[in-house]
Amino acid sequence: MCYGGGVTDFDPDRDSAAETALGEQWRALLARHAATSCAIDRELGEAFGLGVSEFELLERLREFELDEPGHGERAQALANTVHLSQSAFSRLVARMEKAGLVQRTHCVDDRRGIYIALTGEGRERYAKARPVHRRILAETLGSEG
Repeated sequence: MCYGGGVTDFDPDRDSAAETALGEQWRALLARHAATSCAIDRELGEAFGLGVSEFELLERLREFELDEPGHGERAQALANTVHLSQSAFSRLVARMEKAGLVQRTHCVDDRRGIYIALTGEGRERYAKARPVHRRILAETLGSEG
C-alpha cells in the first residue's frame, strides 16, 4: 500500500550532497525496518506462532475492541490498516481464523460486509506477545543510531 506525500521542488541534479543524504536516510530506514521485522518474526514466531502481520492484525483488532467492546471491525477498514494487499489480507485472515485467533461474521445490515473479531485465544495470544513485541521495538527503534 502506498501513501502519497507532498510535492517538493527537490532537484537531485542541483544538490548532489542532499541527494546522497536522502539515499543514506532511505537505506537506514530500510535497514531499521528489516531489523525490526526480522526480530519480530523470529521471536514472536518461535514463542507465539505469530509474524509481523499476524501480530499487527491482533493489535488492530484489540484497539478496535477497546474502542467498541463486543464488536469486530469491518474487514475493509482493517485491510487498510495492516499494509497488505487485499488478497494477502484475505489469506492472513483465513490463516488466523483457522488457528482460532479471529472469527469472521457477516454484517446483519449488509450481508456483503464482513466483520472480523478477536477470539478468546486471539486476545490471550496478543496479551502474551505484546510485551515481547514492545521490547523488540524498544531495542530496534529506541535510538536513532
